[in-house]
Amino acid sequence: MTIRFGVVGTNWITDRFIQAGLENEEFILTAVYSRTEEKGRAFAAKYAGAAIYTDLETMAASEDVDAVYIASPNSMHAEQAIVCMNHGKHVLVEKPAASNSRELKSMIAAAEQSGVLLMEAMKSTFAPNFDVIRDNLYKLGQVRRYFAGYCQYSSRYDAYRQGTVLNAFNPEFSNGSLMDLGIYCLYPMVVLFGKPDTVKATGVMLASGVDGEGSIVMKYPEMDAVVMYSKITDSYLPAEIQGENATMVIDKINQPYQVKIHYRDGAVEELTLPQVYESMYYETKEFITLLKNGERESRVNSHANSLAVAEVMEEARAQIGLRYPADL
Repeated sequence: MTIRFGVVGTNWITDRFIQAGLENEEFILTAVYSRTEEKGRAFAAKYAGAAIYTDLETMAASEDVDAVYIASPNSMHAEQAIVCMNHGKHVLVEKPAASNSRELKSMIAAAEQSGVLLMEAMKSTFAPNFDVIRDNLYKLGQVRRYFAGYCQYSSRYDAYRQGTVLNAFNPEFSNGSLMDLGIYCLYPMVVLFGKPDTVKATGVMLASGVDGEGSIVMKYPEMDAVVMYSKITDSYLPAEIQGENATMVIDKINQPYQVKIHYRDGAVEELTLPQVYESMYYETKEFITLLKNGERESRVNSHANSLAVAEVMEEARAQIGLRYPADL
């Protein structure tokens, strides 16, 4: 069974998705959507056989497309995904799946009405070492704290400081540090521990109207969670899940390549599994496997998990005064 993919977006992340998809013999690229034919042709030239579309409705109606990967600006995800799903196409949409929970609920409703698969493309929760994290949590005893950070100075921030506001720092596109990087800390947390009971957020707002960096403290019945994220500073701290018996140390929560457990007696257990493929391969494999099995929702990146993450981010944004045009 070969899944014929169309893609929305002609940026570097779409290139990485296609390259990861081509590692799977059941993946084939058949369509590229771009707002301009020139960009679409330049992008598709790298992948023989892909048709170019400048009208999304036309691509969504094509009988040569089974599924669509959406990697457009965040603010466009919901509308484009719903167009595709209304035409019976399965949708893999880049994180964050939508600008807010209202949009995401509309997407989920469209998926259910059309009977198609909708999945958020959060790659880290399908990485081999994420299974290691989940399967070895019991060794920690009672978990008391989850800590994760993703702080990476954006290459576009230099332009911002010189007075040029690119998409990454433009609220029109529902961007900023929480939506772009903080979600990498929140999604694994929700998959492992569920939605927190309370959310307390702080952040630094930029003059353009998005957040440059921020921190969130969350409360669960028996533990707390702390996440920090930034597009204007760097951090080199690993993630930790702290239990009463031991602490699990994860090199990068956004791409977990190395996992260790430090026990209270000083012993260290190396749990790392080798990762053979590029990170996006595993989410693509999950999506294709679900389609082959006739399933319409991932058990990991489930609709409920995606919605819980969206609601946490929405609450955090409300607390720091971050609102997008899409929220109105």
